[in-house]
Amino acid sequence: MKLHNTKKMLLDAQAGHYAVPAFNIHNLETLSTVVETAEEMRSPVIIAATPSTVVYAGKDYLIALVGAAMEKYDIPMSFHLDHHEDVADIEDTVAAGCRSVMIVASKLPYEENVKKVQQVVAFSHTCHATVEAEFGRLVGQENNVIVTDADKAYTNPDDAVRYVEETGIDSLAVAIGTAHGLYKGRPKLDFDRLKEIRSRVSVPLVLHGASDVPDELVEKAISLGITKVNIATDLKIPFANAVKAFFKEHTEANDPRKYMTPGKQAMKEVVIHKIKVCGSEGRA
Repeated sequence: MKLHNTKKMLLDAQAGHYAVPAFNIHNLETLSTVVETAEEMRSPVIIAATPSTVVYAGKDYLIALVGAAMEKYDIPMSFHLDHHEDVADIEDTVAAGCRSVMIVASKLPYEENVKKVQQVVAFSHTCHATVEAEFGRLVGQENNVIVTDADKAYTNPDDAVRYVEETGIDSLAVAIGTAHGLYKGRPKLDFDRLKEIRSRVSVPLVLHGASDVPDELVEKAISLGITKVNIATDLKIPFANAVKAFFKEHTEANDPRKYMTPGKQAMKEVVIHKIKVCGSEGRA
């Protein structure tokens, strides 16, 4: 089956005032847990993979796995490249069948940023793939990219309007105070900034760094126009903890079908919770 882009599902979310959850997966276990749970809850879902995940699992395997899931489950679903910087790698993966990409060029000077994103948009749109880009930078580490507090930049509403117009992107990831990974304290999100961006930018808006953010803050961001919410760390930690706990109790265990099962169950609980927070249950 040809993979789907994210255009319709994000526009539907924008019109319906909910968000589509985008879960970062790493292997068959994480993928199957996410899509099976999304099907049970009748939620649209985005399967996201960072560059390191694509290297680890292989783009051909990932595309085939998500394609098989699309054949099996009757819900809106897309395979999405998350936080990719290498244009050649993006083009290769789009050519192989991926239909949703995020290009990260926010560490470049503005004109270079726009030029790089325009290149990805031109190629991707030829292949009917949608493109997300980030304007402003989130503190923390995503894949191998580290942004310190001193380097962070919130999304400027005026510049966001210009950026969307000049690049032709399909969705915009905004920097409003979230961070990648876990937080040292309660995050402070700039909702006034988000409200102004939403009033001036027509494309769907994306919230990165949503793991470990209190539910009420994510829900408020969605009410103000966020239509895609990224979740990564909140999946990895409970999965790893459940597997470690199993081995601690069963020191001689060697069957992955047994020690992966508690990890999958722990992830499923997170997926259920995040779908409810996004308000996407029953939207498929």
